[in-house]
Amino acid sequence: MGRLPVGRREFVAGSLLAIASIASRAAAANAIIGAADEVRGTVSRKIGGKNAPIHAGADIMDRDFIITGEESFAALTLGSDTKLLLGSQTQLLVDSFIAGQGGTIELGTGRLIFDRPQGAPKLDLALRTAFGMIGVRGTKFFAGPNRGAFAVFVEHGSVDVTGGGVTRRVGAGEGVDIAAPGAAPGPVRRWGQARISEAYASVGVR
Repeated sequence: MGRLPVGRREFVAGSLLAIASIASRAAAANAIIGAADEVRGTVSRKIGGKNAPIHAGADIMDRDFIITGEESFAALTLGSDTKLLLGSQTQLLVDSFIAGQGGTIELGTGRLIFDRPQGAPKLDLALRTAFGMIGVRGTKFFAGPNRGAFAVFVEHGSVDVTGGGVTRRVGAGEGVDIAAPGAAPGPVRRWGQARISEAYASVGVR
């Protein structure tokens, strides 16, 4: 068999590289990035337009779209020490996550608590919501509907909450409300214990 012309060889080589790149991205998209530690009620992931149940001990994959049902809760671990507590009727997309580095997750509906232990290496992670972006560097915070607004409360560490072209730095013991998608975050305020307990209870924490 004769050698391929130079142009043909370059085309084949380029095609093989493209296929390898696609395969690499597909493998990354299917990478195991964590596990479901606890599941209460109905929790599932959307695969091919259908919901497949998630049980305690199940692997969590990159690009998973996770859904909790009514009166249902899930505790997930991403990497070695990033915890996510999902409240009922919550939809969460793990858009990309690399253990020890960060990535992006998207909260479609519902509420969650994001938790990394104090003293853990900082993580460069962004939480996208319809109300704005939350920049995370390693902390514990609540995000979701509370008292008629989309609220963010920080237990320890700090986050940057951006919406409507405005960014607020929220520190430990503080919270901020966003009245509507596209609106700017309101003033940063100290939260009382009653509101903290109310927010945490909505993700199954008593």
